[in-house]
Amino acid sequence: MIEMKKPFYKIIIIIIITIFLANQISAISINPTIKIKQKNQLEDFDPLTNIEVTVEIQKIRSLEKNEPQLNKEKKIDKITDPDFYLLITINNEKFKSQKYLNTKYVYNPDFKATLDVPDDEEFVDIKIQLFDWNLGLNKICDISKSYSDNILRDTYDVELTYSIKTGHWFGDDSLSNSAFSTDPSGYGRLNGCDDGSIYDKERDCELWFDIYQTDYDGDNIPYWTEINIFNTDPEFDNTGDDIDEDGIPIEWEYKWGYTLDQHHHDDDEFEHTWIYTDSIYNDHKNLDPDKDSLTNYEEYLTSQWGSDPFRRDIFVELDQMSTGPNGEISIIPEESKELIKTAFNRRNIVLHLDDGNMGGGEMIPFDNSTDDDELRGYFTNYFLHNDNNNWRRGVFHYGLVIYNSARFPGFIFNANSYQISAKHMFKKARIPYLNLETVFASAYMHELGHTFGFNPIGGHDTDSYYPWQIDWWKWRPYKSTMNYGYMYKIVDYSDGSRGKNDFDDWERIDLTWFEQQWF
Repeated sequence: MIEMKKPFYKIIIIIIITIFLANQISAISINPTIKIKQKNQLEDFDPLTNIEVTVEIQKIRSLEKNEPQLNKEKKIDKITDPDFYLLITINNEKFKSQKYLNTKYVYNPDFKATLDVPDDEEFVDIKIQLFDWNLGLNKICDISKSYSDNILRDTYDVELTYSIKTGHWFGDDSLSNSAFSTDPSGYGRLNGCDDGSIYDKERDCELWFDIYQTDYDGDNIPYWTEINIFNTDPEFDNTGDDIDEDGIPIEWEYKWGYTLDQHHHDDDEFEHTWIYTDSIYNDHKNLDPDKDSLTNYEEYLTSQWGSDPFRRDIFVELDQMSTGPNGEISIIPEESKELIKTAFNRRNIVLHLDDGNMGGGEMIPFDNSTDDDELRGYFTNYFLHNDNNNWRRGVFHYGLVIYNSARFPGFIFNANSYQISAKHMFKKARIPYLNLETVFASAYMHELGHTFGFNPIGGHDTDSYYPWQIDWWKWRPYKSTMNYGYMYKIVDYSDGSRGKNDFDDWERIDLTWFEQQWF
């Protein structure tokens, strides 16, 4: 009996081993993709496609103020407006753009730099440089927030590190919510004034850009992040998905929820995490991390126009009046719009002006003299579109340019609404020391200031209009367009740096004040 048990035990063992191997083979055949992903992840960050990294330039703007007395030695270009061109370096490969001649503002420059990068190396080195072209003497423009090791010389270019694991970058530009660094100008936006040179005339510019990589399913969420963070299928386009039902789709939470921790004990160790994901509900309709009065949900609604939930943004709808029967014009000059944007953007409060490019910007029928009731009608019909619950009401300020007001040439008529009258602006611009673009921009920015809660204090009173009035001299330190003594002459608010009788408008600006309702 003892001799007979040995082959029986052998048979049992063989059967168990056979069943175990069969199960393993079955598991591999049932879901072979998972096995391949786990194996290849160690040597290829995206086994589904060949990885190419692209740096795309979206816009370039000079941040020089329009000051005739500006020292020509400090201007970007002494003779003309700038002749911009870009140099982008990706992993030591250089890409040069065309020249954008004689312009301070380049929108949609149609320049991308793309490089095939190693699929098994996480980090890609990127440098961005902006130049003004001159025959025989090119000048580098300042788009950096930092200084070089030599404290006597500013650093003008930007160095970034891009991760093909996450599709995010850090370095001289990064997400403000990151523990690794802060960036007041916002993610994907560079501001040469961030190094403290706002008054130094160092050829300061702003540059908007994006960096991305090839992605098999087209949702722009990299393979590694889909597998390891979001638990989504890298072969399926998840664009528009809102699994946690918090009102914001996965692509917005992927972009803005990222944060990077660099472990202090080892500079080569990084931990990629997300504060927003599509698997955890966030109260986006109440969250406002940058305190600009726009909730995360409203930042999502305006994200197509460049809003950033960690940098302050202002949205203004500009409605204007059609040309009158005798050629009467009620249109704000294009340069005036740029002057207003520059004043805010230098301070990293980015102004987005909807003059027809964001679904607003209506043309109102010509009216020779507009009274208050008609202004309120424009607000209801052209801004709210007869919907008191229109989502723009708490997002956009409303600034009209009409031909002529029956009351004052400029005033606020709602907490978020104001007008300026073109007839009065043209009249002011005939004064020899004033110019039309500054007159329009200064008046428009003055009335916009009232929607931030700027009250008539300091120089904002009728006794400070002219040099023969005592208060004109009293309030000279208050160098703000809110001061009647400077209105029509400058396009800026004051910063309180001029001592007694100055006010720091930029510090006391209240971006929530306009959400009050007057009717």
